[in-house]
Amino acid sequence: MRSAPEIAVLGGGIGGLATAAFLGRAGLGSTVYEQARELGEVGAGLVAAPNLARLLRELDALPAEAVPLDIGWEFRRWQDGTVLSSEDLRESCQALYGERTYTVHRADLLAALASAVPAGTVRLGKRCVSIEVGSRVALRFDDGSRAEADVVIGADGVHSVVRAAFVESAAPVYSGICAFRSLVPAALAPSAARRRAQTLWIGPGHHLVHYPVSGGKLVNLVAFAPAGGFSVESWTATATVEEFLAEFEGWDARLLDLIRAGGTPGRWALLDRAPLERWSHGPVTLLGDAAHPMFPFFGQGAAQSVEDAAVLARCLASTGPEEALQRYEKLRKPRTTRLQEASHARAHVNHLPDGPEQESRDAAFAAGDPLRDNGWIYGYDALRP
Repeated sequence: MRSAPEIAVLGGGIGGLATAAFLGRAGLGSTVYEQARELGEVGAGLVAAPNLARLLRELDALPAEAVPLDIGWEFRRWQDGTVLSSEDLRESCQALYGERTYTVHRADLLAALASAVPAGTVRLGKRCVSIEVGSRVALRFDDGSRAEADVVIGADGVHSVVRAAFVESAAPVYSGICAFRSLVPAALAPSAARRRAQTLWIGPGHHLVHYPVSGGKLVNLVAFAPAGGFSVESWTATATVEEFLAEFEGWDARLLDLIRAGGTPGRWALLDRAPLERWSHGPVTLLGDAAHPMFPFFGQGAAQSVEDAAVLARCLASTGPEEALQRYEKLRKPRTTRLQEASHARAHVNHLPDGPEQESRDAAFAAGDPLRDNGWIYGYDALRP
């Protein structure tokens, strides 16, 4: 009888904890090494579309604070809020995909995933500084401690140590786009932003998205604008409210009120990374943003990390480690590459200047049905790929 491999997961974010949770459900143990001293998620909200929501429900990790959306893909014109298109996410989404769409605060999701991980799995304050592959994989941490494993999964994010050590990748390209984000107390937000709706305001060179999170107590706000000389790719960097407002001068007054109510915004540059040729090196592989960082314009970053986790756990439960990693990559890479490319192209569509091309786009939005058109995303079931 084949003995179970010892599995090390580097990174205790959404992808890393989902991996440990799915491995546990498959009867496989793992150890998660997280460099932070406590589990926490920097950032604000995310959209849990049906392909993510069904996996969270499988793990009993859909947060109680998740907000089920009634309206989605609600595109509005930048100047006056004219609705260009809107989708029913209360009835149609459930009918099409057997699951609702939710919005979730990242911290709530991380806490829910942590509760789905077997006790004793996570080791905090462990920043990996070197990885060596021999008869087993040796890990060395910055506190001087060491560990060994049969399989190492790099779920350590966009600045992955594992990717840098084993997988050749081109240097990221400056996209010229930056993002602002803030959380607004619902009591201070305009009524339009408190609805159970994912709303996207689009205009020349910019777009802005808002939706409720944390049981409706907060409104998540994220906006995209030309980066100018700003090139810091960090969740902890900040801007000023005045800088944020200046980017959206002349936009609908409700949006300016929403920006003011959010306080000091976060700000980060979007760096563009081409899809990797491969994710794995022997018994070492990548997962989530370490494997396929993507622009956030389809809201699928977290979803793809959790899909990776579900597929990788199934593969490791059914065959030997190196064969399992090869099968995992074969199953996942075409889908994540397609999403990387689709997300990249979306920036141009959302940021068209006013004129004939913008008018044609708006007409296409009015006639379109993104909920059905994106069935290849939402209908995918990572438990049965």
